[in-house]
Amino acid sequence: MKVLVTGAAGFIGSNLVHYLTKERPSWKVTALDLLTYAGNLKNISSLVESGQVRFERLDITDDKVIDGLFEREKYDLVFHLAAESHVDRSILSAREFVSTNVTGTQVLLDAAYKHKTGRFVHISTDEVYGSLGPTGAFVETTPLDPTSPYAASKAASDLMVLAFCKTHKFNGSVTRCTNNYGFYHFPEKLIPLFITNAMEGKKLPLYGDGMNVRSWLFVTDHCDALLRVAEKGRAGEVYNIGGNSEAELPNKEVTRMILELLGKPADLVQQVGDRPAHDRRYAVDTTKIKDELGWTPKTPFNEGLARTVAWYQENREWWGEIKSGAYLSFYEKNYANR
Repeated sequence: MKVLVTGAAGFIGSNLVHYLTKERPSWKVTALDLLTYAGNLKNISSLVESGQVRFERLDITDDKVIDGLFEREKYDLVFHLAAESHVDRSILSAREFVSTNVTGTQVLLDAAYKHKTGRFVHISTDEVYGSLGPTGAFVETTPLDPTSPYAASKAASDLMVLAFCKTHKFNGSVTRCTNNYGFYHFPEKLIPLFITNAMEGKKLPLYGDGMNVRSWLFVTDHCDALLRVAEKGRAGEVYNIGGNSEAELPNKEVTRMILELLGKPADLVQQVGDRPAHDRRYAVDTTKIKDELGWTPKTPFNEGLARTVAWYQENREWWGEIKSGAYLSFYEKNYANR
Protein backbone atom coordinates (compact mmCIF):
# COMPACT_ATOMS: atom_id res chain seq x y z
CA MET A 1 0.00 0.00 0.00
CA LYS A 2 1.48 3.32 -1.11
CA VAL A 3 0.15 6.22 0.95
CA LEU A 4 0.53 9.99 0.67
CA VAL A 5 -0.02 12.26 3.69
CA THR A 6 -0.15 15.98 2.84
CA GLY A 7 0.59 18.49 5.57
CA ALA A 8 2.65 15.72 7.16
CA ALA A 9 4.97 18.00 9.16
CA GLY A 10 2.10 19.90 10.77
CA PHE A 11 0.26 19.09 13.97
CA ILE A 12 -2.35 16.49 12.98
CA GLY A 13 -0.38 15.36 9.93
CA SER A 14 2.76 14.48 11.90
CA ASN A 15 0.73 12.64 14.51
CA LEU A 16 -0.99 10.69 11.73
CA VAL A 17 2.34 9.75 10.16
CA HIS A 18 3.57 8.41 13.51
CA TYR A 19 0.28 6.56 13.98
CA LEU A 20 0.39 4.93 10.54
CA THR A 21 3.97 3.70 10.93
CA LYS A 22 2.91 2.06 14.19
CA GLU A 23 -0.46 0.64 13.15
CA ARG A 24 0.30 -0.19 9.49
CA PRO A 25 4.08 -0.78 9.39
CA SER A 26 3.95 -2.44 5.95
CA TRP A 27 2.56 0.68 4.30
CA LYS A 28 4.94 2.83 2.28
CA VAL A 29 4.25 6.36 3.46
CA THR A 30 5.24 9.55 1.67
CA ALA A 31 5.10 12.63 3.88
CA LEU A 32 4.50 15.81 1.88
CA ASP A 33 4.83 19.31 3.32
CA LEU A 34 5.93 22.72 2.07
CA LEU A 35 7.34 23.53 5.52
CA THR A 36 5.71 26.91 5.88
CA TYR A 37 5.60 28.48 9.36
CA ALA A 38 3.53 25.72 11.04
CA GLY A 39 5.28 22.81 9.34
CA ASN A 40 8.23 21.48 11.30
CA LEU A 41 10.30 18.64 9.87
CA LYS A 42 11.54 17.82 13.38
CA ASN A 43 8.06 16.44 14.05
CA ILE A 44 8.77 13.45 11.81
CA SER A 45 12.56 13.58 11.42
CA SER A 46 13.13 10.31 13.29
CA LEU A 47 10.86 8.46 10.86
CA VAL A 48 12.46 10.07 7.82
CA GLU A 49 16.01 9.40 9.03
CA SER A 50 15.19 5.76 9.80
CA GLY A 51 13.75 5.25 6.33
CA GLN A 52 10.26 4.41 7.60
CA VAL A 53 8.86 7.45 5.80
CA ARG A 54 9.92 9.29 2.64
CA PHE A 55 9.70 13.08 2.74
CA GLU A 56 8.79 15.40 -0.15
CA ARG A 57 8.95 19.17 0.24
CA LEU A 58 6.40 20.29 -2.34
CA ASP A 59 3.73 22.93 -2.88
CA ILE A 60 0.29 21.37 -3.38
CA THR A 61 -0.78 24.33 -5.53
CA ASP A 62 1.91 23.49 -8.13
CA ASP A 63 -0.11 21.37 -10.54
CA LYS A 64 2.82 20.19 -12.67
CA VAL A 65 4.90 19.05 -9.72
CA ILE A 66 1.95 17.32 -8.03
CA ASP A 67 0.92 15.61 -11.26
CA GLY A 68 4.47 14.33 -11.67
CA LEU A 69 4.51 12.97 -8.13
CA PHE A 70 1.26 11.06 -8.62
CA GLU A 71 2.36 9.74 -12.02
CA ARG A 72 5.61 8.45 -10.54
CA GLU A 73 4.31 6.97 -7.30
CA LYS A 74 0.81 5.66 -8.19
CA TYR A 75 -0.62 6.13 -4.69
CA ASP A 76 -3.31 3.80 -3.34
CA LEU A 77 -4.43 6.21 -0.63
CA VAL A 78 -4.19 9.93 0.10
CA PHE A 79 -4.79 11.61 3.45
CA HIS A 80 -5.15 15.30 2.63
CA LEU A 81 -4.37 17.48 5.67
CA ALA A 82 -2.29 20.28 4.12
CA ALA A 83 -4.07 23.53 4.95
CA GLU A 84 -3.74 26.98 6.37
CA SER A 85 -5.69 26.49 9.58
CA HIS A 86 -5.53 29.44 11.96
CA VAL A 87 -8.67 31.60 12.08
CA ASP A 88 -6.86 34.70 13.34
CA ARG A 89 -4.39 34.57 10.47
CA SER A 90 -7.23 34.20 7.96
CA ILE A 91 -8.83 37.35 9.37
CA LEU A 92 -5.59 39.26 8.89
CA SER A 93 -5.10 37.93 5.34
CA ALA A 94 -7.33 35.45 3.48
CA ARG A 95 -5.36 35.04 0.25
CA GLU A 96 -3.11 32.19 1.43
CA PHE A 97 -6.14 30.30 2.72
CA VAL A 98 -7.89 30.37 -0.65
CA SER A 99 -4.70 29.36 -2.45
CA THR A 100 -3.71 26.44 -0.22
CA ASN A 101 -7.08 25.20 0.98
CA VAL A 102 -9.14 25.57 -2.20
CA THR A 103 -6.72 25.55 -5.12
CA GLY A 104 -4.38 23.07 -3.43
CA THR A 105 -7.23 20.64 -2.87
CA GLN A 106 -8.36 20.97 -6.48
CA VAL A 107 -4.82 20.25 -7.73
CA LEU A 108 -4.60 17.11 -5.58
CA LEU A 109 -8.02 15.92 -6.72
CA ASP A 110 -7.10 16.40 -10.38
CA ALA A 111 -3.92 14.37 -9.92
CA ALA A 112 -5.60 11.65 -7.86
CA TYR A 113 -8.40 11.23 -10.39
CA LYS A 114 -6.07 11.29 -13.41
CA HIS A 115 -3.71 8.70 -11.95
CA LYS A 116 -6.43 6.45 -10.51
CA THR A 117 -5.65 6.85 -6.80
CA GLY A 118 -7.69 4.23 -4.97
CA ARG A 119 -8.90 6.30 -2.00
CA PHE A 120 -8.87 9.97 -0.95
CA VAL A 121 -9.64 11.16 2.59
CA HIS A 122 -10.05 14.91 2.95
CA ILE A 123 -9.63 16.19 6.52
CA SER A 124 -11.78 19.21 7.30
CA THR A 125 -13.25 20.97 10.33
CA ASP A 126 -16.51 21.44 12.20
CA GLU A 127 -16.04 25.18 11.71
CA VAL A 128 -17.62 24.86 8.26
CA TYR A 129 -20.99 24.52 10.02
CA GLY A 130 -20.76 27.90 11.75
CA SER A 131 -21.85 28.56 15.33
CA LEU A 132 -24.24 26.59 17.55
CA GLY A 133 -26.60 27.76 20.25
CA PRO A 134 -26.34 26.44 23.81
CA THR A 135 -27.79 23.02 22.90
CA GLY A 136 -27.71 20.53 20.04
CA ALA A 137 -24.94 19.27 17.79
CA PHE A 138 -24.01 19.45 14.13
CA VAL A 139 -24.82 16.42 11.98
CA GLU A 140 -23.27 15.65 8.61
CA THR A 141 -26.26 17.13 6.76
CA THR A 142 -26.28 20.43 8.66
CA PRO A 143 -26.11 23.30 6.12
CA LEU A 144 -22.69 24.91 5.87
CA ASP A 145 -22.49 28.40 7.36
CA PRO A 146 -18.81 29.40 7.76
CA THR A 147 -18.10 32.60 9.65
CA SER A 148 -14.38 33.12 9.00
CA PRO A 149 -12.24 33.15 5.84
CA TYR A 150 -10.55 29.98 7.13
CA ALA A 151 -13.86 28.15 7.56
CA ALA A 152 -15.10 29.39 4.18
CA SER A 153 -11.99 28.05 2.44
CA LYS A 154 -12.42 24.66 4.11
CA ALA A 155 -16.11 24.54 3.17
CA ALA A 156 -15.16 25.21 -0.45
CA SER A 157 -12.58 22.42 -0.42
CA ASP A 158 -15.10 20.01 1.14
CA LEU A 159 -17.57 20.74 -1.63
CA MET A 160 -14.88 20.26 -4.27
CA VAL A 161 -14.15 16.76 -2.95
CA LEU A 162 -17.82 15.83 -2.78
CA ALA A 163 -18.36 17.20 -6.29
CA PHE A 164 -15.57 14.96 -7.62
CA CYS A 165 -17.29 12.00 -5.95
CA LYS A 166 -20.56 12.80 -7.72
CA THR A 167 -19.13 13.83 -11.10
CA HIS A 168 -16.39 11.24 -11.48
CA LYS A 169 -17.52 8.46 -9.12
CA PHE A 170 -14.39 9.35 -7.19
CA ASN A 171 -13.59 7.29 -4.09
CA GLY A 172 -13.31 10.14 -1.63
CA SER A 173 -14.64 10.95 1.83
CA VAL A 174 -14.66 14.11 3.95
CA THR A 175 -14.08 14.18 7.70
CA ARG A 176 -15.00 17.11 9.93
CA CYS A 177 -13.34 17.14 13.32
CA THR A 178 -13.70 19.20 16.47
CA ASN A 179 -10.74 21.01 18.06
CA ASN A 180 -7.71 18.74 18.35
CA TYR A 181 -5.06 18.93 21.06
CA GLY A 182 -1.93 16.93 21.79
CA PHE A 183 1.74 16.72 20.81
CA TYR A 184 3.57 18.81 18.14
CA HIS A 185 0.84 21.48 18.19
CA PHE A 186 2.07 24.85 16.88
CA PRO A 187 1.73 27.35 19.76
CA GLU A 188 -0.76 29.74 18.17
CA LYS A 189 -3.87 27.73 19.14
CA LEU A 190 -5.39 28.01 22.62
CA ILE A 191 -4.06 24.92 24.41
CA PRO A 192 -0.40 24.98 23.28
CA LEU A 193 -0.26 28.78 23.49
CA PHE A 194 -1.60 28.85 27.03
CA ILE A 195 0.58 25.95 28.19
CA THR A 196 3.77 27.53 26.88
CA ASN A 197 2.88 31.06 27.98
CA ALA A 198 2.11 29.81 31.48
CA MET A 199 5.40 27.93 31.59
CA GLU A 200 7.17 31.19 30.69
CA GLY A 201 5.16 33.19 33.24
CA LYS A 202 3.51 35.21 30.48
CA LYS A 203 -0.09 36.36 30.25
CA LEU A 204 -2.72 34.05 28.74
CA PRO A 205 -4.77 36.16 26.27
CA LEU A 206 -8.32 34.84 26.69
CA TYR A 207 -10.81 36.13 24.13
CA GLY A 208 -13.97 37.91 25.30
CA ASP A 209 -15.70 36.43 28.33
CA GLY A 210 -13.96 33.07 27.88
CA MET A 211 -17.27 31.22 27.54
CA ASN A 212 -16.88 30.14 23.93
CA VAL A 213 -17.37 26.38 23.99
CA ARG A 214 -15.35 23.80 22.06
CA SER A 215 -15.47 20.02 21.91
CA TRP A 216 -11.91 18.77 22.41
CA LEU A 217 -10.46 15.70 20.67
CA PHE A 218 -7.14 14.10 21.54
CA VAL A 219 -5.13 13.92 18.32
CA THR A 220 -4.36 10.19 18.56
CA ASP A 221 -8.08 9.42 18.77
CA HIS A 222 -8.51 11.52 15.63
CA CYS A 223 -5.82 9.51 13.84
CA ASP A 224 -7.65 6.30 14.76
CA ALA A 225 -10.84 7.71 13.23
CA LEU A 226 -9.05 8.75 10.03
CA LEU A 227 -7.62 5.29 9.54
CA ARG A 228 -11.08 3.77 9.95
CA VAL A 229 -12.56 6.17 7.42
CA ALA A 230 -9.76 5.37 4.97
CA GLU A 231 -10.24 1.61 5.26
CA LYS A 232 -14.00 1.32 5.76
CA GLY A 233 -15.63 4.67 4.98
CA ARG A 234 -18.05 5.08 2.09
CA ALA A 235 -17.28 7.13 -1.01
CA GLY A 236 -19.02 10.49 -1.20
CA GLU A 237 -19.81 10.56 2.51
CA VAL A 238 -19.01 13.01 5.30
CA TYR A 239 -18.04 11.78 8.77
CA ASN A 240 -18.07 13.98 11.88
CA ILE A 241 -15.31 13.24 14.40
CA GLY A 242 -15.48 14.67 17.91
CA GLY A 243 -14.63 14.25 21.56
CA ASN A 244 -16.76 12.86 24.36
CA SER A 245 -19.48 15.01 25.92
CA GLU A 246 -17.26 15.61 28.95
CA ALA A 247 -14.70 17.20 26.62
CA GLU A 248 -17.16 19.96 25.61
CA LEU A 249 -15.88 22.86 27.67
CA PRO A 250 -15.72 26.66 27.64
CA ASN A 251 -12.30 28.15 26.97
CA LYS A 252 -12.31 29.63 30.48
CA GLU A 253 -12.51 26.16 32.05
CA VAL A 254 -9.77 24.75 29.81
CA THR A 255 -7.58 27.69 30.84
CA ARG A 256 -8.24 26.98 34.52
CA MET A 257 -7.28 23.31 34.07
CA ILE A 258 -4.02 24.23 32.34
CA LEU A 259 -3.01 26.61 35.12
CA GLU A 260 -3.89 24.01 37.74
CA LEU A 261 -1.79 21.31 36.04
CA LEU A 262 1.17 23.68 35.88
CA GLY A 263 0.68 25.10 39.38
CA LYS A 264 0.39 28.63 38.02
CA PRO A 265 -1.73 31.50 39.40
CA ALA A 266 -5.08 32.57 37.96
CA ASP A 267 -3.86 36.16 37.56
CA LEU A 268 -1.89 35.09 34.49
CA VAL A 269 -5.19 35.18 32.58
CA GLN A 270 -5.63 38.38 30.59
CA GLN A 271 -9.07 39.10 29.13
CA VAL A 272 -8.60 40.56 25.63
CA GLY A 273 -11.00 41.89 23.01
CA ASP A 274 -12.96 39.17 21.26
CA ARG A 275 -12.16 37.82 17.82
CA PRO A 276 -14.44 39.16 15.03
CA ALA A 277 -17.44 36.82 14.45
CA HIS A 278 -16.13 34.47 17.15
CA ASP A 279 -18.29 31.32 16.98
CA ARG A 280 -19.90 30.75 20.36
CA ARG A 281 -20.09 26.97 20.43
CA TYR A 282 -19.14 23.93 18.36
CA ALA A 283 -20.28 20.35 18.92
CA VAL A 284 -20.75 17.46 16.50
CA ASP A 285 -22.93 14.38 16.55
CA THR A 286 -20.67 11.35 15.99
CA THR A 287 -23.45 8.76 15.68
CA LYS A 288 -22.66 8.07 12.02
CA ILE A 289 -18.98 7.17 12.45
CA LYS A 290 -19.82 5.18 15.59
CA ASP A 291 -22.56 3.16 13.93
CA GLU A 292 -20.84 2.62 10.57
CA LEU A 293 -17.18 2.29 11.57
CA GLY A 294 -17.28 1.47 15.28
CA TRP A 295 -15.26 4.53 16.31
CA THR A 296 -15.53 6.39 19.60
CA PRO A 297 -12.90 8.59 21.31
CA LYS A 298 -10.89 6.74 23.95
CA THR A 299 -9.02 9.50 25.78
CA PRO A 300 -10.80 11.42 28.59
CA PHE A 301 -10.06 15.14 28.35
CA ASN A 302 -8.43 15.45 31.78
CA GLU A 303 -6.08 12.57 30.94
CA GLY A 304 -5.26 13.88 27.45
CA LEU A 305 -4.65 17.40 28.73
CA ALA A 306 -2.31 16.14 31.45
CA ARG A 307 -0.35 14.14 28.85
CA THR A 308 -0.20 17.20 26.60
CA VAL A 309 1.08 19.47 29.38
CA ALA A 310 3.72 16.88 30.28
CA TRP A 311 4.85 16.69 26.65
CA TYR A 312 5.37 20.45 26.46
CA GLN A 313 7.27 20.35 29.73
CA GLU A 314 9.53 17.63 28.34
CA ASN A 315 10.00 19.28 24.93
CA ARG A 316 10.74 22.89 25.79
CA GLU A 317 13.48 23.10 23.14
CA TRP A 318 10.94 22.17 20.43
CA TRP A 319 8.50 24.98 21.18
CA GLY A 320 11.15 27.42 22.38
CA GLU A 321 12.61 27.60 18.88
CA ILE A 322 9.16 28.17 17.38
CA LYS A 323 8.19 31.00 19.75
CA SER A 324 10.88 33.28 18.38
CA GLY A 325 11.52 35.14 15.15
CA ALA A 326 8.51 35.51 12.83
CA TYR A 327 6.12 34.06 15.42
CA LEU A 328 6.73 37.05 17.71
CA SER A 329 5.68 39.44 14.96
CA PHE A 330 2.36 37.63 14.49
CA TYR A 331 1.76 37.43 18.24
CA GLU A 332 2.23 41.16 18.69
CA LYS A 333 0.08 42.00 15.68
CA ASN A 334 -2.76 39.75 16.79
CA TYR A 335 -2.90 40.40 20.54
CA ALA A 336 -1.21 43.74 21.30
CA ASN A 337 -4.16 45.99 20.49
CA ARG A 338 -7.05 43.86 21.80
